[in-house]
Amino acid sequence: MNMDKSSGFHMSGGDGESSYAANSKVQEKTILESRPLLHDAVEAAHALALLSSGATLVVADLGCSSGLNTLLVVSEVLGALAGRRRRCQVQFFLNDLPSNDFNQVFRSLELFNDNNNNRKGEKAPPYYVAGVPGSFYTRLFPDRSVHLFYSSFCLMIRSKVPEGVGSLNQGNIYLWETTPAPVVELYQEQFREDLSQFLRLRHSELVASGRMVLTFVGRKDAHVLRGEMCCFWGLLSQALQALVHQGRVEKEKLDSFNLPLYTPSIAEVEAAIEESQLFDINHIRLSEHGWDDLDGDVVLDTVQSGVKVARNVRPVMGPILARHFGEGILDDLFETFAQNVAKHLERVVTQEVDTKYAVVLLSLTARCAVMPDIVTSV
Repeated sequence: MNMDKSSGFHMSGGDGESSYAANSKVQEKTILESRPLLHDAVEAAHALALLSSGATLVVADLGCSSGLNTLLVVSEVLGALAGRRRRCQVQFFLNDLPSNDFNQVFRSLELFNDNNNNRKGEKAPPYYVAGVPGSFYTRLFPDRSVHLFYSSFCLMIRSKVPEGVGSLNQGNIYLWETTPAPVVELYQEQFREDLSQFLRLRHSELVASGRMVLTFVGRKDAHVLRGEMCCFWGLLSQALQALVHQGRVEKEKLDSFNLPLYTPSIAEVEAAIEESQLFDINHIRLSEHGWDDLDGDVVLDTVQSGVKVARNVRPVMGPILARHFGEGILDDLFETFAQNVAKHLERVVTQEVDTKYAVVLLSLTARCAVMPDIVTSV
């Protein structure tokens, strides 16, 4: 299943019980954990903006989705700038695919603006917010127009399922123990191509010495098939297989479905950045968060944790699964997935089982070398 760049991987909209806005606690924790990197990047970008004639700091959030996390990034940037003697205005661009719930984002802005204007203490600089629909694997902004890019929990998403995978990965929806080596290689190559494209595009859009702060799901283990998310999505594969056995899903449907994801190791990320010769790495490390967004290692109630994990995953995976398998299977699918997660969590007590997301925290500075213009189709 290939993903159209203009209508691919998007989160469930709205603000109801099954929306991304109501189920993105792990993503919120990661944004807050990246705060030191973001504030450092804001300081550097602010200095660059003051050198320009208009003194406007341009910040773009790539893959902003919808909900409080979207405006949390805006709030963090404004907080980092509050009280500065030399001030500039800030232009925020919130980017995501056209299928994103931008209406929900813009409805949230009114309350955000009211709260920001009424808060006590040092005033934030004047700011303006606009939406930019489009894939971040295409050009989004004019040359040398952005001072700071931020992206949270997005770059593990590929532009498409690697060409050639087809039904080679039978019974799986991502990389798992039974995945053939050629499929693993196709996923790795797609990751390298996508990240290389992303870096080239952003470098052309950034001002000289512009900054990027990126967080995305990665993996601790150097061995691809031992990655934490391989196990995680393996449990969802098993839930789909159960529906196949019940006659609810056709086997051919499952065999032809593969997720457009890849969770890289730090070594893979560093190698791709170095190969591009476009950015210097200021900071890179792995962080970890529990599947059910709890910080401790002890799971007191595996059943409730399984339900919570399924509730958090449904807004992310629901739309893409519904397009391929139909909306009618989602309730039973995620109920079975919750049970699978609960059984997996029970093993934590008796043996070493990893139940954490490994998240890459990355800060980059654009090198100043003049690069040739890039022409890409939108």
